Formats: sequence, C-alpha cells, structure tokens
Amino acid sequence: MTSPGSLLGNAVPRVEDPDVLLGRAAYLDDLDVPGVLHLGFVRSTVAHARLVSVDTSEAAAMPGVAGVYTSSDLDVPVAPGLMVVNPDFARPPLAKGKVRFVGDMVAAVVAETRAAVADALERVVVDYEPLPVVVDPEAATEPGAPLQFEAAGTNVAAGSRHSGEDPLAGAEVVVRGRFENQRMAVLPMEGNAILVVPGDDGAGHDLTVHVATQMPHGWRNQAVEMFGLDPTRLRVVAPHVGGAFGGKAGVAPEHAVAVAAARRLGRPVKWVETRSENLVAMPHGRGQVQYVELGLRRDGTIVGLRCRIIGDGGAYAGFGGGLAGWTTKLMAQGPYRIPRIGYDVATVATNTTPMGAFRGAGRPEAAAFLERILDMAAAELGLDPAEIRRRNFLAPDAFPVPSVMGATYDSGDYDAALTEALRLAGYEALRAEQAERRRRGDRRLLGIGLASYVEVTAGGNGSEWGSVEVHTDGTVTVKAGTSAHGQGHATAFAMLVADRLGVPLPAVRFVQSDTALVPTGGGTGGSRSLQLGGTAVAGAAEAVLAAGRSLAAQLLEAAEGDIVVGDGGRLGVAGVPARALTWAELAVAGEQRGTPLVADQDFTQLGATFPFGTHVAVVEVDTETGLVRPLRHVAVDDCGRVLNPLLVAGQQHGGIAQGVGQALWEAVAYDEDGNPLTATLADYGPPSAADVPSFEVSGTETPTPLNPLGAKGIGESGTVGSMPAVQNAVIDALAHLGLRHLDPPLTPERVWRAIEAARAGRLTSPWREPPAVFDRLPARDEAGPSETQEADL
Repeated sequence: MTSPGSLLGNAVPRVEDPDVLLGRAAYLDDLDVPGVLHLGFVRSTVAHARLVSVDTSEAAAMPGVAGVYTSSDLDVPVAPGLMVVNPDFARPPLAKGKVRFVGDMVAAVVAETRAAVADALERVVVDYEPLPVVVDPEAATEPGAPLQFEAAGTNVAAGSRHSGEDPLAGAEVVVRGRFENQRMAVLPMEGNAILVVPGDDGAGHDLTVHVATQMPHGWRNQAVEMFGLDPTRLRVVAPHVGGAFGGKAGVAPEHAVAVAAARRLGRPVKWVETRSENLVAMPHGRGQVQYVELGLRRDGTIVGLRCRIIGDGGAYAGFGGGLAGWTTKLMAQGPYRIPRIGYDVATVATNTTPMGAFRGAGRPEAAAFLERILDMAAAELGLDPAEIRRRNFLAPDAFPVPSVMGATYDSGDYDAALTEALRLAGYEALRAEQAERRRRGDRRLLGIGLASYVEVTAGGNGSEWGSVEVHTDGTVTVKAGTSAHGQGHATAFAMLVADRLGVPLPAVRFVQSDTALVPTGGGTGGSRSLQLGGTAVAGAAEAVLAAGRSLAAQLLEAAEGDIVVGDGGRLGVAGVPARALTWAELAVAGEQRGTPLVADQDFTQLGATFPFGTHVAVVEVDTETGLVRPLRHVAVDDCGRVLNPLLVAGQQHGGIAQGVGQALWEAVAYDEDGNPLTATLADYGPPSAADVPSFEVSGTETPTPLNPLGAKGIGESGTVGSMPAVQNAVIDALAHLGLRHLDPPLTPERVWRAIEAARAGRLTSPWREPPAVFDRLPARDEAGPSETQEADL
C-alpha cells in the first residue's frame, strides 16, 4: 500500500507530453547527418511469380544514384524479425528466384535524394512469370494448393494436434462455431524507419543505427549475429517512436538492406516507410480461422473445450501465424474452470503480407473465440450471458491457479470485475430497454455484449534493468532498459523515484533506448514495462536512498535508523528539521568520498502475470441499413496495483479503440489474385474519434505477488476485452431474429445481409467441418505451452 502523501496511485500528468505537443520531440525522419543517402525499394506488383529477370542498368545510370541492388548484388542475411517460425520458410530481404506477396522487395535503390530514388525505382524493369496464388489460409492447407516453398512440400510451416482423451466426453450439450479473426493492419502513426551511419563516431563505435524500434537492445543483438559485428562497436538508438503496437520488433528486411547498403557504400543511409508501403509491408496482425467446440452440462458448467486453429502466417510463414500455437494456445482457458482442452493448431503460408504481432499478439484471438462460444452456449441453454460466466469463473481463493494450458495464473477475482462492470453499465436497465424496443418493433435495436477475459503479460523475457543516479546539482537521472513509444514510461519511472527520494518530478531526467547509455534491456512488448522495468528502477531508487541515509547519518553524526526523508527531499534526523541535508549536498559529499549516489538493479520476475477484466458494450443496430452505432463501452480492467490511473486510462482508451475498430470496421482484404484491396487509409478505414463513444473505464485492483509493486500489464488489455464485447453486442441485438453468429468486421452490409437472411429464413449454421489438415499434424501429448514460451510481444 502507498503511504499518505505518496505520489503513487495518483493521476499525475505525463511529463513527456510537452516535448511532443510543442514539436520538440525528434522522430527518425527529423534526424539528418551530412552526406546521407536515401533508400527505396522496388516492390513486387504480383503476389506469386518467378523472377525471370531484373534489369537495373537504366536505373543505375541515372543522376544521383549511388547504387541499385538485387539479391545477387548485395549480400544481405536473413532478417528474422522477432523470430522465425520455420527456417525452411525464411524470407530473404531481397527476393531470390520468386516473389511471394504484393510488396515483396525485388530491388533496392540508394540515391542522393528521395526524388532521385523515386525516379530510379521506376526505371527498374522486372519480368515476372506468374504462378498460381493462394490467399485463403484454409485453401492453402488443401492438397494441390500452390506451394510457397516447393522444397518444403507443404504450406504448413508448423503445427501439432492434441492426442489425449476426448475433451468433450461426458458433455450433455455441445455448442460449435467456426470463427474468423480477421487480418488487421498495425497502423502506427509513424511507419518503420532507419538511419544507418557507418564510421567511427569518436566514442568507440564503428556503426551507429538510429531505428524506430520497440527493442533497441534486441535489435542490436540480432544485427550483431546477422552481420558478424562486434557488439561493443555497434550503437543502436531509438529516438521518439510514433507508436509500434508490435509492428516494430526485431530487425526487419528493410533494416537489413539499409545496414548492408551503408556498409557497402561507406555513407549514411536512411529509409522511411511511406504510408502505402506500411499497409502492404509492415507485418499484419491477427488472422486466424478458429473451429471451437464447447461441451457443457445442462446447468451451464463447462466440461471441456476443443479448439482447431489455423494461423495465417502470410508469405514466408511470418511469426504472427505462430501466435496461434503460442499465446492463443496459452490463453485458451481464459478465466474459466475448463477441466479438459484439446488444441490443434497449424501455421500456414499464403501469398499475402507476412504476419507479425498486433497489440495483444494472440491473446485477443483467444478471448474472441472463447467469449463467442460462451455466448452461443448461453443462448442454447437459455442462460443470461453474465450468469454462464459466473457459473464457470475460477474462484478467487484458488490462486495461484495452474491452467490446463500450462500457465500459472498469479491472482484474480474475475467475478468482482464482472459485477462492477454490470453495475457501472446499469445492466438490468439496459436489458429492460432492449426488451421494450423489441416489443415496440423499433428499427433501431439495442445490443448488450459482455466479454470477460484474462491475459498474460511479461511472459518470455522476465527480467529488466534500471538505474538511478543523484547528481551534485540535486537532479536525478533514471535509466531503463525498456523503450517507450508513447506509453508514459518517463512519467511512471519518475514517479517511482520521486516518491522514494522525495525530489520533485521536474528534477528527474529519463534516459532510454540508447545502447551506448543503457547497457542492457529487454525493450517494450508484452505489457512488461512497469512490472519489470519499473520494479528495477524502484529497486535502484531504494538502493540510492539507503546509500543516502547512510551518508547522511555519517555527516550528521546520527543513527542511520533515525534518518528520514523530509520536505523537499531533505534527509535529516527525525523530529529535528534543522538537521537535514539536501540531495545535492549528499551527492557532493559522495563524490568527494569516491562513493557517488548511483545504483542499478536487474529484476527478474519468477513468472508471468495475468491481468483480467470485463467489458460491456452497448450498441444500436439499424435493421433497415445494417448500420451499427456504438453507444457506450464500459471497461473494468484489473492490472494489479495502479501506479498512475491517468496512464492506465490512456492505455485502456487506446486498446478499446483498436478493438472496436476490429469489431466494426477494420480488415485487410485481398482479391483472389492476391492484390491488396486496402492499401490506402481511404480503403482500410480505421475509426476516428468521431466514430467511437467516450469510453467509461475503471478497474479493480488485485495485486500480483510476483513483484514488489504488485503491478501487472495494462497496455493490451483494452484490445483483449473490447472486440468480443462489441461483437457479442451486435449479435445480441439480433438474437431474437435467430442470428447465432457473425464474423467481424460487422460492417453495415454484412449486418444488413444477415438481417435479410434471418427475415427470409435463410440463416446458415455457424459450424462446418474443419479441414483435413488437422488430421495430418504431428501428435502432441502435453496440454499446451508453458508461460515461458509466450513470445513477449
């Protein structure tokens, strides 16, 4: 618990915002160095083809062009991104022999200006021999489907099937559904970008890379391995980063080409992704086809769950397709007592943009199918959606709880979050209004959707580094191995230090995202930053405080136990205000004695944490047009102990907006030839602030025992709970017509067609038999992955 007068737990405004709002923040494209060259790419205009020839001669002869490269001209190692699902499907940064999606990189142009790059790109002549295309991941599993890698003999890059007992054995009722979790564009405000500067920087580095990334140290480590570099001679800096959401993790193929070109030419090289490039080149997220069967007793208690999941990996079986077998699998149980789970999964390659992480990275996909199948079960059994959840929640006195899928849930009170969400929403009154509208025959029907969830945070890499140093002017420098791209790390970490040392927030300087200044770090991903990085910083601050107390006791000739932090951060003898020293005075004394006031800490957390919550979505559906209008969204998210409710609310709002966007509007689409149909913002259509309601966010607090702060992650919870709540709300509005399921996005046309089908008695079953690929997968005896296999996304 925080002490009276503590900063912690209060809504402290963000200290990093003035630089951004006043234009003082430098993003990568704001950086410039003398002699910089610009990089651009010839990208494939066809989804699948053999490269007959690539003629670069005319482009290479153009004024201002420093180099034009294909895979045979420039030795660029495979860029793994965050990870490679299957090395047999690995992607060469510049295409070799074949292209496998529209946007695949065929050639690179380096020139003195961006205009010169654009002109030269148009002069590269590529002769393609088109090959058959497969866009649909289910079709890619069928015999005779066009193979992405002929040597592999299959488009299935990874997979396994459950070989244990039938998870539905003994069920009195079985509910089945086939669900699509559509492909999404990550769409950060700033796309990918990199500036590579070769040559001695005067500080012992032969190569300096400025890159928009979530994980500077991870990027460095990958680049060192790829290019055989000396890690002490490579400096990686992430400037201000305009959002990432999972799309800026690891060395991208474009990054690898930029590094190779800069080293070849001996000059700085910059590449900044255009918005059109971003929509076809930055790995997409989500993209699963889910066959789900839930077995229950007639009283609504769950007997077992069977999942058969296809993860669309896109071209080269991008790692996002593997999330179906990692985090989606890990979280398949959700917050419920499910005694048995059978889980089959296949990661499949298609002729589409490679798949990666998108906010939640596998966890929203698990919540989506679980919350849909529960609503279908409630309808089948005549239960209220809230009641069927209550009957199956894990009990709060059972924690820590080992899950069937290999996780260990640290703490939780799932019913408390549901109860609070229903109270805030006025659930009974909403149900009454829904019934009244139906009775009157209103064309605008009310829908109320619930989604209860649990997700995993800080899995995988469970350690982080932090440092605190007090200077002789009384200011404090905080260093952290995490890497912020808008979340508020500077505010959160400054609060922790100011609270412990008693210094004012403006006196705290925050340093991050530079491998020359911060020796190690895991970066940002998997909602890990506060619980790991914050705990490390807090521990370092405690060590500095202990050193300051010891030094003050010596200087004041007092017992160390009598030294307290007083007003203005002065350390003095308890009850004797006159006998106190400022931090500046202590820092001077420490320097003189050769014991500066600085400490660092590596914090390792023994296990992942599991935030949870319940969302209630209220929508209005126009039965004449199919238009869905979100009216309210109530979110009760539990992220453990809350450090700053303002930062938490910001994360909730952002995540909810993206989840609502998936439910109602957003989807990446291709035609049957693999041409992207959503390659501009006008076609993709993300929501604006005018499209979503003012979210009503709050939370319960169930601290984790796994770190001293009691904190869990909050960065991705909004996306986990919001999408299924809105989807359930739309279906709930139309349930009395006989509608059982609709896949997102719930666009007016899709909803209108479903209404017309219901009125005409043409509704189809939400189930069909899964493809045969699951029968061909290797058997796996264990229930699921351990939480340490979670990809830290």
